Amino acid sequence: MTLDDLRVFVAVCRAGSLSAVARDLSCTQSAVSQHVKRLERETGVSLLERQPRGVVPTPAGRVLEAAASEGLVGLELALRRLRDLADGESGTVRVATGATTVRHFMSDAVVTFRQRHPKVNLEFRTESSSRACFDALADSDLDLAWITLGRPVRGIEQRPVVELPWVLAVRAGDPLADRASLDAAELEDVRLIRLPPTSTSAAHLDAACADLGVRFSFDTSVADWDTALLLAELGVGRAVVPALPGLSVPGTGALRLIPLPSLRPLPVGWAVRRWDALSPPTRAFAHLVESYRRDGARP
Repeated sequence: MTLDDLRVFVAVCRAGSLSAVARDLSCTQSAVSQHVKRLERETGVSLLERQPRGVVPTPAGRVLEAAASEGLVGLELALRRLRDLADGESGTVRVATGATTVRHFMSDAVVTFRQRHPKVNLEFRTESSSRACFDALADSDLDLAWITLGRPVRGIEQRPVVELPWVLAVRAGDPLADRASLDAAELEDVRLIRLPPTSTSAAHLDAACADLGVRFSFDTSVADWDTALLLAELGVGRAVVPALPGLSVPGTGALRLIPLPSLRPLPVGWAVRRWDALSPPTRAFAHLVESYRRDGARP
């Protein structure tokens, strides 16, 4: 049994397909199968069950996959810490973010971090959703991910940083633009721009509406918060979005943001594999972002 055997087996369990893992590893499906067969010979049990659309782990396979995932993550983190110790004050902090995260949540912290840690590289990887951030953390050498907090995810620790109130974004001149605030129930007959239906933020919004017995109607779907704000500013539609840092509420100019205080705020923050295994530069960057978002001032 080798580390490669375990890595390949975990990848197969996650992908549900031998061929998909073979493509990712640029090898043959037979080579992937040999890794699994070697584990089955050594454990003496069947680890995968073939189904019409791929494979799933057997009960024994789930036990091994859980243990192997945890062990591989711990080993990778240890190796990363050793490299960081060898690099001293240099090294790299790798962060997974959404398309608009750095501009709205991290820009001030990035400037301060670069001034304080000039030898440490910052790398940002854009992901399309919190789910994709979780997968990236599990499958790569990323350190941190900025996410909308959701349900617990095995092998991932979620750390809340700030709660964002919801607002209605409309163009100046809209009949609702001069309202000081709105109750969510007042929007039931209003057609809205929809956040990505599969996103964690959309799920939070749906849950907040369900708490109030409110149901919104949508006629347009967008990929991110900034696009929703742009369409609202252009007068193409109205959007319920989080009040992002740096945006003026109720707003001036062409875009107006009307608070929706009855909706439960949206929690956002960090996701990591293990906080106690983060390198000193990574913790320093995470704490800087937290300080700016919680205090709104330069720490």
